[in-house]
Amino acid sequence: MKKITLFSLLLLLLSCHPKRTAGIIEQHQKELPAGDTIKFTPPKNIILMIGDGMGITQITAGMYLNGNRLNLEQFKYIGLHKSYASDNLVTDSAAGATAFSIGKKTYNGAIGVDKKGRAMQTILEEAEQEGFASGLVVTSSITHATPGSFYAHEKSREMVEEIAADMLNVDVDFFVGGGKRHFDRRKDGQNLIEKLNQKGYAISTFLDKDFKDITIDPTKNFGYFAADVEPLPFSQGRDYLVPASRSALEYLTKQPEKGFFLMIEGSQIDWGGHSNDSKYITDEMIEFDQAIGVVLDFAKRDGETLVIVTADHETGGYAINSTSTMDSIVAAFTTKDHTAVLIPVFAWGPGEELFSGIYENTSIYDKMRRAFSFKKKLQ
Repeated sequence: MKKITLFSLLLLLLSCHPKRTAGIIEQHQKELPAGDTIKFTPPKNIILMIGDGMGITQITAGMYLNGNRLNLEQFKYIGLHKSYASDNLVTDSAAGATAFSIGKKTYNGAIGVDKKGRAMQTILEEAEQEGFASGLVVTSSITHATPGSFYAHEKSREMVEEIAADMLNVDVDFFVGGGKRHFDRRKDGQNLIEKLNQKGYAISTFLDKDFKDITIDPTKNFGYFAADVEPLPFSQGRDYLVPASRSALEYLTKQPEKGFFLMIEGSQIDWGGHSNDSKYITDEMIEFDQAIGVVLDFAKRDGETLVIVTADHETGGYAINSTSTMDSIVAAFTTKDHTAVLIPVFAWGPGEELFSGIYENTSIYDKMRRAFSFKKKLQ
């Protein structure tokens, strides 16, 4: 009689199950808790930095073209996360960022909702509820998939006007990004910038002044629209990520709350990957690393801040070919879309030990909650 191996039995069982792929994904995401015995002093602040589309090769290419050095090299605690969505091995930014913000796998395109489309409280909303200040700084529209997933609850990332309207339902203390037209030139005729002003926000735009020339009043919530829709690439003159990150830190430390949660995104690393444009990728990667340097300098002075740097997914299947040199990258790409490779996670500061190892992307949410010592989650 022919022997039935464990592997062949598994294949037989899978072939009999109509939803075998989804079943495996759901089963595997139920990982055992990691780091439960680790003791640490809870941080006062958490800064989550997301390099959209940033995989190992994006980091490597940026490092080589930056004199073989990056601020990322200062991190000692490094892990890897599994980025897949609930409905696809290859995630998009919406499902990836939502995994970070609500701690649940969801479908591609979902903004702050679980795989059944139910709104779930985000880490930013929970921080606000617990008495923390909050901030968002991105080089995309503020209604884009990643930032939207931290304050909005919509079934599709394409619902940009609905995502913009959700900004009125949460008290984000400081935000910088594009997307002005989704607030003041809407199909429903509403002017959400006026409504934000009525809520006590001081709103500035690129039409008023360049960000570097803006005076920020720490007694009011602050918002800055850097573009009508999407900001320019760094190579075409956009340069606010570093000063805006610095300003966010200065502003949030002046707030009376007990600490803060800040999400900073280098959004356009991803766009360089979609364009299969190596220079676009590395320009954005190096700028993002400069922002990481600003954040690390603050965290070292402060002593009470946990910094986490990761990505939602890798974009482009980016590779560095053998004819490359330290100052000249010859790149290749396997796709103009995202890939499913493991994504690096870097951590520095109180609670950094929690982020070593290999784990689900949803665990980043769990680890942030544990670091902040949040107890009961309210949905």
